[in-house]
Amino acid sequence: MTTPTTDSSPQPPAAPVRRRLFGRHTLLGFAAGIAVTLGAGLSASAVAMGGWHHSSVMDGTHSVAEVNAHVDHMLKHFYVEVDATETQKAQIGPLVKQAVDDLLPLHTQIRASRAQAELALTQTTIDRASLEAVRQQHLQLAEQASKRLSQLIGDVGDVLTPAQRQSLIAHLDRMHAMPPS
Repeated sequence: MTTPTTDSSPQPPAAPVRRRLFGRHTLLGFAAGIAVTLGAGLSASAVAMGGWHHSSVMDGTHSVAEVNAHVDHMLKHFYVEVDATETQKAQIGPLVKQAVDDLLPLHTQIRASRAQAELALTQTTIDRASLEAVRQQHLQLAEQASKRLSQLIGDVGDVLTPAQRQSLIAHLDRMHAMPPS
């Protein structure tokens, strides 16, 4: 009777699931934190669907001053949550405000393309080519928003310490675990 041979070369233990997912989880959580900071629920998926949260500060009915005031308000919450130093605040504020300035025009473009889609759907014959063009435009806008948001996440992440990033992720985990009211 032969015994099966086993490979005796040492293999690293499989990383725990939490560790393997931590990179992605951290990125997604941090993205959610920045979206909350921006106060607009910004995400590539929202852009791709052409929808922004109703009554959000970026629904097109608020002035630039109102948007900036809301961003300042959300930044104050963010700073408290991560226990940001004055130096960090001075670095993060301009990063977030520049991202908002960069992302606001995308919203205008999305509203215009949504109007095109609505027009295509209200015609006697559905204009499928127009619908496809709108879909492609939404994908391009989603890509632009995703890239800009990723840039912001990296920039703000560079300013925060690892402990602050962990604190932010823990806060976001608690927020997502809360039942909706």
